[in-house]
Amino acid sequence: MPDIVLTTLNAKFIHAAFGLRYLFANLGELQPRAVIAEFDINLRPLDIAEMLLAREPKILGFGVYIWNVEETTEVITVIKRLRPEIKIILGGPEVSYETEGQPIVELADHVITGEADLKFAEVCRQLLDGRAELPLGQNAPQRVPAMLPKIIAAGLPDFSRVALPYDYYTEADLAHRIVYVEASRGCPFTCEFCLSSLDIPVRQVPLDKFLAAMQKLLDRGLKQFKFVDRTFNLNIAVSKTLLEFFLARYQPGMFFHFEMIPDRLPTELREIIAKFPPGSLQFEVGIQTFNPEVGSLISRRQNYERLADNFNFLRNETSVHIHADLIIGLPGETLESFAAGFDKLIALGPQEIQVGILKRLRGTPIIRHDAEWQMIYNAYPPYEILQNKLLDFATMQRLRRFAKYWDLVGNSGNFVAVTPLIWKNDSPFKNFLRFSDWLYAKINRTDSIALARLMELLFEFLTRERALDPKLVAETFWRDCQRTGRRDAPNFLKEFLPEENWFAIRERNRSLPKRQSRHLAVQK
Repeated sequence: MPDIVLTTLNAKFIHAAFGLRYLFANLGELQPRAVIAEFDINLRPLDIAEMLLAREPKILGFGVYIWNVEETTEVITVIKRLRPEIKIILGGPEVSYETEGQPIVELADHVITGEADLKFAEVCRQLLDGRAELPLGQNAPQRVPAMLPKIIAAGLPDFSRVALPYDYYTEADLAHRIVYVEASRGCPFTCEFCLSSLDIPVRQVPLDKFLAAMQKLLDRGLKQFKFVDRTFNLNIAVSKTLLEFFLARYQPGMFFHFEMIPDRLPTELREIIAKFPPGSLQFEVGIQTFNPEVGSLISRRQNYERLADNFNFLRNETSVHIHADLIIGLPGETLESFAAGFDKLIALGPQEIQVGILKRLRGTPIIRHDAEWQMIYNAYPPYEILQNKLLDFATMQRLRRFAKYWDLVGNSGNFVAVTPLIWKNDSPFKNFLRFSDWLYAKINRTDSIALARLMELLFEFLTRERALDPKLVAETFWRDCQRTGRRDAPNFLKEFLPEENWFAIRERNRSLPKRQSRHLAVQK
């Protein structure tokens, strides 16, 4: 049985725990005594506790995040009641800040705050050995009884000493799960809502070491790489090298996801980006607000003219899939200014717009606005804003539904041609909010909506509420159906389509992620 079990509850099975693999890779001589055990939040906490206890560990290391803290707390509660002698070590962003008063921290034996790549192994050695090592001189350490504090701060690890984790993705991971990689850590910006703004300075993984690891993943057959770097295009020389590396090794079905700064895309990057085949690159672009005054309040700097120029280049001269982010509820953002920003972003033409709700993440300086802007957040994860001085609770609820329905309709790729009909010749925000209010009044829910039911409701809205020509709407729906691989027209469309058009043979590209392939099909 292993002495150390590294574990976490992922949001979904498809996510592979990147942090656990870093910890495991850096255990050194303890690695043969350790295992990784991943679960997801859809499993019952009692069942997770049972499976962990069956391994009879001495140490349990939990990765704690905003999406799993409640379930993880329940798992640890069960384990501590049954086996109080098991040492519980916590790590992760949710327990790295504001630890006082957190129920999960009270249950744990130790909490490692910050980047624990190297510190976790050090703590495990002391717990298993029962003694700690204090340096008296370079060649004469002293061994003393281990007296570890509950809260243990980990300094920023030196990447020259950190073993990379990529060998610990299994063949099943490579075939069926999202594989995360990173070429750098940290962010040079100070956006007050974001934990990454606390990770200064930006540190680069040694490039030769990183590229060798990427080559091994390619050799093992990995085709989809998700970079978690917060600022992929900060170091232009490194970004160019990475893009050239992957372009030279490109094979059909490969897909690369990067987060980028929206107003930084010089010629040397543009030239290489333009060479990537359709469907192979996705850029996640954090805009968050188009209101300069709001940007100043939250310490976010961006050049909107360069941003627009970069979007135009990406949309008109490349096949990059753009996933852009906006945030609802920022201090100083009115309903009208958010609406104007949403309409501006629609005009720039990203394939996806993630409409996020502001979260009060532990440790972020966004709390300095609480009094002035009357910011009230939910006390429970994910700590989303409930209301502020400019947006009351009822309005925030409407916008929360707007965001949910936008993801189902605007982002899914199922309605690429149909969606613009919602606002035809008018404001996208105003009309999608109208659709959102209408849809909620019809079904009183924002989840578990069958695609067929959503299609019928959207058709009803367009033809009755917006009074659009049913034949035009039906033809547009049918184009979307064919692009997503549907072979026969839904019954509610058939009365508006010629019978010879009821069946189709067109199929989407199944070698790429579903959403991206649907959006790609409309560009052809």
